Amino acid sequence: MLPAANLVEAFERVTEYWSPKVIGRVNDQLLKAAKLKGELVWHAHDAEDELFYVVKGTLRIEFEDGATTLRQGDFLTVPKGVRHNPVADEECWILLIEPASTLHTGAETTDRTRSLEEQLR
Repeated sequence: MLPAANLVEAFERVTEYWSPKVIGRVNDQLLKAAKLKGELVWHAHDAEDELFYVVKGTLRIEFEDGATTLRQGDFLTVPKGVRHNPVADEECWILLIEPASTLHTGAETTDRTRSLEEQLR
């Protein structure tokens, strides 16, 4: 028998903002729980789409031609190659779904950039 997982309990493992934790896998897609506050960095993923699902709070994703605001229960897929910058004015919980090959901040490196190894801990 396969055990069930609880999404809210998965967020208990997330202790730092902008530091996603891998909580599951579907084929080559990783499911990641993350808590956000403030802004990340402008970046793009050249070869991968990235899905943001808001579990709690509000997230604004800035694009070069405007911004999209996501509220609890909303999701948005950012297509590969599209520059974006996630911003959360208050604490926000998100579920990310993206290929295992996706680099956290694309080609950009900041103090918030996390390796896949860090995300698996």
